[in-house]
Formats: sequence, structure tokens, C-alpha cells
Amino acid sequence: MLSIRSATVADAPLLTTMIHELAEFERLSHEVNLTQDDITRDGFGAAPKFRALIAEWNGQAAGYAVFFEFYSTFQGRPGLFLEDIFVRPDFRKHGIGKGLLAHVAGVARRENYFCVRWEVLDWNTKAIDFYTNLGALFLDEWKAACLIGDALKSVAKEPK
Repeated sequence: MLSIRSATVADAPLLTTMIHELAEFERLSHEVNLTQDDITRDGFGAAPKFRALIAEWNGQAAGYAVFFEFYSTFQGRPGLFLEDIFVRPDFRKHGIGKGLLAHVAGVARRENYFCVRWEVLDWNTKAIDFYTNLGALFLDEWKAACLIGDALKSVAKEPK
């Protein structure tokens, strides 16, 4: 069974590990300089720079999402940028990624953000198909995507 919760400072080691796992999946391990201290300071310090969610499947850490606020001058209000969404390979095909995205979309709706935006690597066709099926709009060659309007509302209503 899926449960999604806000990460706490005690999750810093787990988040650090899963971020490294994501980087390996994305073939970008060579770019990661992140440490557990960075996560602790920037996610759980006096002025947090991001929020994080932990997805658990039957009590086991299955994935995570990291997101933060940005501001749109055109919209005149902030949006959420989904920096990472990752489900460990052994836990895929259980709706965990959709659950994490729905949880972030729900935060956006409840807190009056105008959208959730993210990027996906152009070779990751499974992710691109997944986001397309949710109604995401692709914005450029980096595959930046945005849930807005009806698509945001729809995903926010997905079972958590």
C-alpha cells in the first residue's frame, strides 16, 4: 500500500541516497556534488529552500519528490517547480510516481500556486508518455512541462 508523507530532517540520508540513485538512472552521476549536509541545511534549516516528500510502499522507501517555489511575473503569483520525482526500479508500476505528482499538485491547489512545472530528459520516453497522459504541456526542447488549469485540477484529484 502506498503512503506519501513530508520528509523530515531524519530523512536526509535517505533523500541523499535516492538523489544519487536518480542521477545514476539519468546517466548524470558525474554531476552530483550533493551531500547529506546540503540536504539537511537547505531542506530543513532555518530558511528551507525546498520541500520533499517520501513515498513508501508497504513501509519501504519507494521514491521521493523535491519541489520549491518560483514566481511568474505574467501570472502575478508563484508556481511550484518539481525538481525531482523518482521511484526506485523495484517499486515501479504501482502508481507511486502518479501519487507523488498528485500530492505535489494537491499542494499547489491548496496553496494557490498557478502551476507545477518540471523538466524531463528528452530520451526518457516512458516519462514523457506518462506526463503526456496526465495532460502536461511540453514547453521546449528540454521537455519542461507544466500542469495548469484543468490538468492541474485533474491530477490534484488523483488518489493519494
